Amino acid sequence: MYDFSHSLGNAVKSTRYQRGLTQLQVADMADIDVRTVMNIENYKANPKMEVLYPLIRALRIDARSIFNPELQREAPALQQLRLMVEECSEQEAEALIPVIESVLSALRAKAPIEIG
Repeated sequence: MYDFSHSLGNAVKSTRYQRGLTQLQVADMADIDVRTVMNIENYKANPKMEVLYPLIRALRIDARSIFNPELQREAPALQQLRLMVEECSEQEAEALIPVIESVLSALRAKAPIEIG
């Protein structure tokens, strides 16, 4: 059986820090006990799916960072952007495409553009 306690603990802890959340807030968001969050972050837990699933969903953690940490080399900003896009409806995605194309075109232009 694969022990993913370190990759899970690291993912939960770093995501919690990035979002400025306490362990209690994370526990409330995932509807789990705060001691469970503490144990996960201290690599002392190998939770069942009933805990793992709501925790990953509440923190919006990319499951690849837990189950395939060796493949996860993506920068945090790209992870966040990918998760935001994946949560879009088809209509939202269609509306975002021209906006993203325009912004990327401006960012990639040779003349510097200040975005404020």
